[in-house]
Amino acid sequence: MKIKVGILTAPHIEYELRENTFLLKNVRIGIGFHWDRYEDQEFAGTLEIKPIPNPSLKGGEPYQVAINTIDLEDYLCSVISSEMSANSPMELLKAHAVISRSWAIRAISNKPHEQMVNGQMVNDFDVCADDHCQRYEGLKRMNERAVQAVRETAGQVLVNEQMVNVICDCRYHKCCGGRTEIWRTCWEDIDVPYIQSVQCDWCDMSRQPAAVSRQILRLVLNDYDQETKDFRDWEVSYTQEELSEIIRTKSGIDFGEIIDLIPLKRGLSGRIYELKIVGTKHTEIIGKELKIRQWLSKTCLYSSWFEVKKTFNSQLSTFNFQLIGHGWGHGAGLCQIGAAVMASEGKSYEEILSYYYHNTQLKIKD
Repeated sequence: MKIKVGILTAPHIEYELRENTFLLKNVRIGIGFHWDRYEDQEFAGTLEIKPIPNPSLKGGEPYQVAINTIDLEDYLCSVISSEMSANSPMELLKAHAVISRSWAIRAISNKPHEQMVNGQMVNDFDVCADDHCQRYEGLKRMNERAVQAVRETAGQVLVNEQMVNVICDCRYHKCCGGRTEIWRTCWEDIDVPYIQSVQCDWCDMSRQPAAVSRQILRLVLNDYDQETKDFRDWEVSYTQEELSEIIRTKSGIDFGEIIDLIPLKRGLSGRIYELKIVGTKHTEIIGKELKIRQWLSKTCLYSSWFEVKKTFNSQLSTFNFQLIGHGWGHGAGLCQIGAAVMASEGKSYEEILSYYYHNTQLKIKD
C-alpha cells in the first residue's frame, strides 16, 4: 500500500535529488505550535512538485506543493521516529507502529487531505507531514530500531471488538497530564467506544527519581521536544494588556480589554471545551479545545486543561491572569510519555494498547 504525503507548500520549493533519496530545504515543522521551526529533511520514495494556482496573484507566481509517494510501512518507520525518538523502548515503538498504521490506513481510505493555501484548496495527497496528521520527518531521526518495530508488527492494526472489520481512528498526544480525554471534548459530539478517559499515572515523572526521569525523557523525546519543560504541570501568566492583545491578534476580534475567562464545559479529564471570553467591547463563547489553546497563546497552549486565577493589580487598576494547567496535547487516546514509561517498566505493546484503547483487539490488515 502506498501513501501520498504533502510535505511542504511554498512559493518556490528548493530540493536536491540524490541517488535513492531527495532533500527538501526549509521544511516547516510544528506549524502554529510552540516548537514551530524550519529544517532540511531527506526522504525516500518519489517526489512530485505540483503547482498550486494562486487566484490572488493575477499572472503571478503560483505556490508549489511537494508530495512524497512512499510505501506505507516505510512511511511508518519515519513517523514513529519523528513522533518519539527511535531510541525509545522497543515496546513503545511497536505500540506506535500499530496506532500510526491504523490511523494512516483510515486516512488513505477517507477523502483526500484538504489544505487551504492562499485561497486555493489543495487536496492532492492523503496526509500532511506535520502534527495536524502525523509527524513525518523523513530519514533524519530513523534508525534500525524503528525499522524493526514496524517489521515485527507488520500489518497489525487495532479494530473495535464489536466491529472487527472497522479499523480504529487511533488518536494520541504527548502527555495527558494524569487523565486521558474522550472524543467529544476534542472533535465531533459522538461517543467513540475505544477513546475513553483513563487514569494515567505513568506520565507523572515525579514518580521516578529525578535522574531516572531525565534519562527516560532524553531517551524517548526527540531533540526539539526536549526543549519543552514542565509539560505535565505548567503555568502561564499574562497581564491584562498582554492577554487582550493575544486574543485580538489570534481571533481577529476586538474584545476590548479582557476582564474574565470563564470555563463553561469540561471533559472528563478537566480539559475545557467551552470557554466564555468576556471583554469590555465583546463577549463570546468559544470551543473546542484546540481553538481555546490557539486563542490564549501567541503560539498554542500546551492543553486546555487549566484553571484560571485572576488577580487585581490595584496600582495599575488592571487584572493579571494566571493559567495553571496540566498536560501537552488534546489528551485523547494514547499518552506518549505515559506509554514510554510503561514500556520502560516492562509492559508489552499489547498491554500498552489495551490500557489506552478500550474495547479493541489486534488484527492483521487483509
